[in-house]
Amino acid sequence: MRKLFGTDGVRGTANTHPMTAEMALRIGAAVGRYFRRDAKGVHRVVIGKDTRLSGYMFESALTAGLTSTGMNVLLLGPVPTPAVGLMTRSMRADLGVMISASHNPAEDNGIKFFGPDGFKLSDQAEMEIEALIEAGVQPAQAINIGRAKRVDDARFRYGERVKSSLPRDLRLDGLKVVIDCANGAAHRTAPEILWELGADVIPVGVSPDGKNINRGCGSTQPQVAAETVLAHGADVGVCLDGDADRVIIIDEAGQVADGDQLMALLAARWAEDGLLSGNALVATVMSNLGLERFLEDRGLRLERTSVGDRYVVERMREGGFNLGGEQSGHIVMTDYATTGDGLMAGLHFLAEMVRSGDPASVLARQFDPVPQLLKNVRFGEGQTPLDIPAVQAAISDAETQLNGQGRLLIRKSGTEPLIRVMAECEDAVLLEKAVDSIVDAVTDAVSG
Repeated sequence: MRKLFGTDGVRGTANTHPMTAEMALRIGAAVGRYFRRDAKGVHRVVIGKDTRLSGYMFESALTAGLTSTGMNVLLLGPVPTPAVGLMTRSMRADLGVMISASHNPAEDNGIKFFGPDGFKLSDQAEMEIEALIEAGVQPAQAINIGRAKRVDDARFRYGERVKSSLPRDLRLDGLKVVIDCANGAAHRTAPEILWELGADVIPVGVSPDGKNINRGCGSTQPQVAAETVLAHGADVGVCLDGDADRVIIIDEAGQVADGDQLMALLAARWAEDGLLSGNALVATVMSNLGLERFLEDRGLRLERTSVGDRYVVERMREGGFNLGGEQSGHIVMTDYATTGDGLMAGLHFLAEMVRSGDPASVLARQFDPVPQLLKNVRFGEGQTPLDIPAVQAAISDAETQLNGQGRLLIRKSGTEPLIRVMAECEDAVLLEKAVDSIVDAVTDAVSG
């Protein structure tokens, strides 16, 4: 079992274990040793970050750990997570590192890793790196210590790659677009790209101060963006999260559409054009049952995975599929990117608006979702509420009630100390009863 790594790297509150400068240095040294097992040739790593204040601390600590093992470090500065995957591969690096806690509040931070192919590391690789962290690594000889330098054009290289995923002659002239960058990594890149493509751009969440990332804005809090769409009479809103690897869409009426609706649109469109590999979409167990029915009606399949875009990508690569994602807005298009790319997915939605001439409200409502309820219960360090008999009994009772009428999913978050309780059911009363009974049991267990 992995102790440090969750579903998306190492994550936690800054200056609290495991997200301390000391641990980041140890992680940097361990991962540097892991990717420098072959001592021949020049070894390099690219490091990107979002706009959190603690990013400076972790960037320095990781750089120290990596250079101590002989890795040469290329510092990209604030860039979206998918830019790190891109730059790792394009710069022939052995390793890519993104310092970000994604959609989490500013007090948190995280460290995500990409292999030389630009894809996130496997569970096995993370376990081996954890073993090196625990054992400690021998630093390189003084003459072999690595160097560090800044790369100033990373966001421009990434921007060109994002635009190249669209038809060369496509323009967004006449579209009024609200872009919410969550005061995060894409606060400069996203508005620039939309402007270059001809859109009338109304930016939101583009004034990061190190402490306001994801605060009252972005894909997890889209209310301000929705109000901005209505106030300006915009055609559409595109909301990213702090590291810009996820997106949600807001239509011209201010209604929010999640990743399931966007995946349904792209899957149907790609299938029509013969571009959907394997006639299948890969999504997680969290995706709505309505999405599955939508695909089945069109002769397409939904391949489900565990929660986490990393597991989506692993299944896509195993099965040769080219489209996948999560309800939360991670959309992965492996023809163009190695991980979820919120900005790229948002641009493909805008491209479909241009191609079809349909408003966002039509394109963002591909299917009627089955009623779904998700509630979270926070727990303390060292607690394992799902192992308590009273909680297990409540889950069993809820499963019995929903048998044949819906589905239930209870899991421990891999990025926060939360128990997530989700259910789907056409009967709204039964749905709420099932979820609340489990939430109450978990809450009692945590408080007790």
